[in-house]
Amino acid sequence: MNIIETQDLTRRFGKTEALHGLTLAVPTGSVFALLGPNGAGKTTTLKLLMNLLSPTAGSATVLGVDSRRLGEREFAQIGYVSEGQQLPQWMTVRQLLDYCRPFYPTWDRGLEATLLQQFQLPESRKLSELSRGMLMKAALLSSLPYRPKLLVLDEPFSGLDPLVRDEFIRGVLEVSALGEWTVVVSSHDIEEVERLADHIAMLEDGRLALSERTEALQARFRRIEVTQDEGGAVLANVPPAWREVEQAGRLVRFVDTAYEAAATERLCRERFPSAAVVAQPMSLREIFIVLARQARAKRAAA
Repeated sequence: MNIIETQDLTRRFGKTEALHGLTLAVPTGSVFALLGPNGAGKTTTLKLLMNLLSPTAGSATVLGVDSRRLGEREFAQIGYVSEGQQLPQWMTVRQLLDYCRPFYPTWDRGLEATLLQQFQLPESRKLSELSRGMLMKAALLSSLPYRPKLLVLDEPFSGLDPLVRDEFIRGVLEVSALGEWTVVVSSHDIEEVERLADHIAMLEDGRLALSERTEALQARFRRIEVTQDEGGAVLANVPPAWREVEQAGRLVRFVDTAYEAAATERLCRERFPSAAVVAQPMSLREIFIVLARQARAKRAAA
């Protein structure tokens, strides 16, 4: 079952197409990451899903409801934390919680107390006196105690120091493990997302580059090194799944985007009968860079 589905979702701003034909499914209970460089269409996508923008074309459903018809019932089941979120600066942390609580019948006072202690937020301090990191934690704190079915995080790590990032991520992970909650996080901080997400979607210039489980994505990418015998042949007619192929003397390096141990070994042996072949796993950041370079090359060719 999917908590979010989009079909050919498109948004234009004048002549600029910020999002083009996005067809995407977010499984219920997943921690789903939208990755991409600035300007890729991540924030536009989230605003369309939250009915903060209307689509130029296509459609989206959230919690089984057309995103353009989200109402009080649906928003009571959605938590939303964004980089530029405006909070009432004159309130204290305690006043913010007291203000939010009556709007949500499912508010859990026990969870509120647990999170307040975990985030180490000073209850009596005004929001205007808090650091950026503490403000982000306050926004998250006000979005979690009612146990939303969907938690949306738009660039939550931007400008946070490493310690606050770690506390923020631990809070999200611990809370997401408490029930059937779905987290959608948009970010260009790939190292942080790698700790969170079990499903990855990558956007490039407003278009979907890929969408798959993190485990499957990292399983099919490997950095391969082949050491040939003396006088090794120049590599030619490489398989389409081999990217960034480089040769320096007897050493050949490339990224296999469809790695499968036996198949990759066979393909290498066909080209280098007696060479040594080493396959190394790749981080999500390394995979992202390979895909971004590929997209840039396609744009240049076009």
